[in-house]
Amino acid sequence: MLRRLEQKDAPFMLEWMHDETITCNFRYPFANMTLEKAKNFIKYSFDEENQHFAITDDKDEYMGTISLKRISEMDHNAEYAIVTRKKAHGTGLAERATMEILKYAFNDLGLHRIYLTVLSDNVAARKLYENCGFDLEGEFQDMIRLGGRYRNQACYAILNWKEKNAERVITV
Repeated sequence: MLRRLEQKDAPFMLEWMHDETITCNFRYPFANMTLEKAKNFIKYSFDEENQHFAITDDKDEYMGTISLKRISEMDHNAEYAIVTRKKAHGTGLAERATMEILKYAFNDLGLHRIYLTVLSDNVAARKLYENCGFDLEGEFQDMIRLGGRYRNQACYAILNWKEKNAERVITV
């Protein structure tokens, strides 16, 4: 279900990158992404500080990207991010992929805290994060300007279950 990004994923990545209904929630101008730029991103998508994985279906088709960014060995934390193609919406892939990357982050990387920010009005994303165990830590008012208007951002985090709650052990 999760694997490192491969060059064959680039055309599928462009599908969501050029879909305004998906990218309207992001600040990065993905509409300007080209196949060459996507392939270059894939080439440098995995190192000690940033690890981007492909979410795949049972036929190994790319369905989205899930990431741990700004991995801090000093603070034992990382930022989480996810995006999926439209055809993956409503399939449960995002939730399964999130649980898998959290298991990897806590059990394999030894991280303590995974955090994220999301537009406060992105109800579907917030529901996913809450279903996966992320806790709302607060909201920033008028944090970013997007689409010509100020938008609030919600902050979420999840702590290592082994330390926080023994009964919340991650299983995939």
